[in-house]
Amino acid sequence: MRNLDLTTLRSFVAVADTGGVTRAASYLNLTQSAVSMQIKRLEEMLGVPVLDRSGRKIQLTSAGDQLLAYARRMVTLNDEAVGRLTDDAFEGEIVIGVPHDIIYPAIPRVLQQFNAAYPRMGVQLLSNYSSMLRQSFMRGECKMILTTENEAPPEAETLAERPLCWVGAPEGIHWRQKPIRLAFLRQCAFRPQAIAALEQAELPWVMAVDTASDRAMEATVSADLAITAMIDGTEPPQLRQIDPSLLPPLPQQKINFYAPDSHSTRPEADLADLLRQNFRQLSAAPLKAVI
Repeated sequence: MRNLDLTTLRSFVAVADTGGVTRAASYLNLTQSAVSMQIKRLEEMLGVPVLDRSGRKIQLTSAGDQLLAYARRMVTLNDEAVGRLTDDAFEGEIVIGVPHDIIYPAIPRVLQQFNAAYPRMGVQLLSNYSSMLRQSFMRGECKMILTTENEAPPEAETLAERPLCWVGAPEGIHWRQKPIRLAFLRQCAFRPQAIAALEQAELPWVMAVDTASDRAMEATVSADLAITAMIDGTEPPQLRQIDPSLLPPLPQQKINFYAPDSHSTRPEADLADLLRQNFRQLSAAPLKAVI
């Protein structure tokens, strides 16, 4: 009987999630050679390749695609079992603040990983503008927060730095129309930066959506009735980036992390580490343009 090794499966999932052996090694706190050896051992045990190494970028083979869903479930079940048996003493709730525009893709992974390790701990997610989250953090209403800012104050830790990008509907053509219709939240920090870029390029624009609802803004953009600006790599699945050569360039944006100098509990420290790991992966991801 052949038994799949959870250590090799964990490395395989990390390579699939991060897009490469080097980033997976950093995420797992292992050497690159150790991760490569684990993948090789997994392939030898199964008798089929799970990674296609023929191109410039590592991709999953058809067998790797099939294995990935099983591997995720097995690793998650293992972590849940260990968590329930070893961390029953940790109970309670941690409040973290995250702007709505950087919830994807990192936050769902963080919540899943934390729940597997601490099933009796809850995480309350507070979504608001960065300026409001900083006030909540100063009042002690959030244990830790993420923000999107142009600069990093001394008390903040920058986890990622990515450019703003223009975002529209998949295969959308609205960006070609004049005046360009924009959709933004009322207090969005990206709004004045996008307007300044269009005005500097002498492109006419109108504010088509001025709302407090991120759902309303995203629905308008996905219907190809307007465009907006988001941090590269954080756009939701129903939206796509517009080729940056087709519209004026937008500035860089920092994703900053605010947390106490020292964490009072192990779950708090581990949650902070998960946030750091997942957002640093975002910083290392290649830029893309798909419209």
